[in-house]
Amino acid sequence: MTDHSAHQASPPTGQLQCQGCSLCTHCLPLGLGPEELKRFAAIIDRPRPLKRGELLVRQGTPFTSLYVVRSGSFKQVVVDSGYREHVTHFLLPSEVAGLDAVGEAIHATSVVALESSFVCELPFTSLEALSDRLPALRGALYRCMSQELHRDQRLHCLLSFATAERRMASFLLDMSARHAERGYSPFGFQLAMSRADIGSFLGLALETVSRLMSRFQRRRLIAIEGREVSLLDLPALEALAEQGDTRR
Repeated sequence: MTDHSAHQASPPTGQLQCQGCSLCTHCLPLGLGPEELKRFAAIIDRPRPLKRGELLVRQGTPFTSLYVVRSGSFKQVVVDSGYREHVTHFLLPSEVAGLDAVGEAIHATSVVALESSFVCELPFTSLEALSDRLPALRGALYRCMSQELHRDQRLHCLLSFATAERRMASFLLDMSARHAERGYSPFGFQLAMSRADIGSFLGLALETVSRLMSRFQRRRLIAIEGREVSLLDLPALEALAEQGDTRR
């Protein structure tokens, strides 16, 4: 059975304690000691609930805070000059929204909840001041920014050169790896995003996404029930992501 705890967990009531959070070993304050964690928790605004479709941040608005996903998931989107929406990333628990706005102090993208979700808000002025006193926190912040840059570079390469099948296989494997990093099953998870969102992210038409999903199911690479996806043949998906279109 698929483990849904990554999506359904809610924050505890009462005083916020990072040490009591199941995501603490994967989150921004990774590596902080007990006393440092208390100081970090003190700057966090109370976890904020969002409903599916609700905006966390809007493109073009001033940047004031980073947001750590505590439960649920989000899509990061940019609207171009033709008012077309493009999905640039999906955020899972422990990942940070708003990093792309640090330099210009303006949000370059909007962040939208894909399901009922909670975030921990980190006012950036408080975070900067604390990171000046806690080198481990400053290092963690730099690490998050570096990971964001690496992810963007990897996506650019994927969309520039990969076949449609390779893009889809790579997407499923990336979701699998990110769930595994958080201690959840790499073989079964929910895809809270729509197929249209997946297509926008991968640079594929909705019809192509549906066709690829059906093809992968016929080849018994995956099984889909509603929004739940099971990866039945991980080695075959890995080969497909490396080799491209190898129909059989």
